[in-house]
Amino acid sequence: MDNLVTFILGGGKGTRLMPLTSERSKPAVPLGGKYRLIDIPISNCINSELRRIYLLTQFNSVSLHRHIRQTYNFDPFNGGFVEILAAQQTNEGADWYQGTADAVRKQIRYLQQPGIEYVLILSGDQLYRMDYRQMLKTHVESGAHATIAALPVDEEKAADFGIMRVNDSGRVEGFLEKPKTRKDLDLVRVDPAWLDARGIDSKGRTCLASMGIYLFNIEFLLDVLNKTTFEDFGKEIFPTSIRARHVQTHLFDGYWEDIGTIKAFYDANLALASKNPPFSIDAPGQPIYSRPRFLPPTRIDGATIRGSLVADGCEILDNSLIENSLVGLRCVIGQNAVIKDSILMGADYFNTDQRAKTAQKDAPPLGIGEGTIIEGAIVDKNCRIGKGITIRVPPNTPDMAEFGPLIYRDGVMCVPRGTVLPDGWSMT
Repeated sequence: MDNLVTFILGGGKGTRLMPLTSERSKPAVPLGGKYRLIDIPISNCINSELRRIYLLTQFNSVSLHRHIRQTYNFDPFNGGFVEILAAQQTNEGADWYQGTADAVRKQIRYLQQPGIEYVLILSGDQLYRMDYRQMLKTHVESGAHATIAALPVDEEKAADFGIMRVNDSGRVEGFLEKPKTRKDLDLVRVDPAWLDARGIDSKGRTCLASMGIYLFNIEFLLDVLNKTTFEDFGKEIFPTSIRARHVQTHLFDGYWEDIGTIKAFYDANLALASKNPPFSIDAPGQPIYSRPRFLPPTRIDGATIRGSLVADGCEILDNSLIENSLVGLRCVIGQNAVIKDSILMGADYFNTDQRAKTAQKDAPPLGIGEGTIIEGAIVDKNCRIGKGITIRVPPNTPDMAEFGPLIYRDGVMCVPRGTVLPDGWSMT
């Protein structure tokens, strides 16, 4: 694995995740109470013995840079690193990244180094667990120039992905972006028996979706980046390369979720708190790494908690109820509060910290006040929600409706980072 280098793409503006991305990039969005999205691909790399990692960033990247700096410091004996490559003006160009391939092209100097034979391209906003060593094995044994991780999906979901047509050996022979008609699906459909023969229970799935995970031979990648102006791998490079080059599929049948929308983020987080989560955060030998914070244990005093995850450093007081929810770091939940079907991201510091002081007169402390009810919501970090407040979605609420600082999007009520709601505040 020493001759493989990894590029993780930090993504664009993340408009579909607004307001969670109003002050941070997509990979920096908190996940699972104590992690960030970027921890997922980096942890997959470390668990796959890949330790030469470049992270390409562009928008709202300050908190992401801080997290990387405080978390991923390898010892000097194994030669590993997680290095940030921010979009910048250079002699080669002054534009921002225009797409996935363009982002790699603008950092091509880091590929033109001795000892690199393979390049792995990953996304920074997906939730899954994969051993990339298996993907490299598929790539080498097939003699491919490039390999795409492929997820079997049913025809109803095919319209959300780039779908590949493959031959009996798994080589890609066609690529269709988001097929929507029966005629389009007929061009890319695979026989379920073909999947079953490869040890994957087809479950009626007949389409192979690109996961946005790519493995290249360095010669092919440099050639296509230098000789073309293509800006995107999925939409341009692969559709035009499959005839002249060997593009292989690597089948994957585990949990995989693209955290691209508020609804996807909400569902994926609450699924982590379920009794039988589809993605295990405590898989033996495959940990998810994040920044060590050395927080005290959570204090729970007379509260009722069902089907939920509670992170470190929290304080949950008398008679409060937490149900089917996720409670983030340093979260304070007052007496008689009710939290249902919600994600509380917590706070960056305790109320006793000097940074918790605010110039706003009569602002409540960080956390959730006494008697407050929150249902079906995402409460971002460092919010101050006072006593006796009810936050739930009113009937017949249109998408993108606003209730003061609150925003309703994708069926979820979002409380933006740093929101202050005084005691007794009402949505009406």
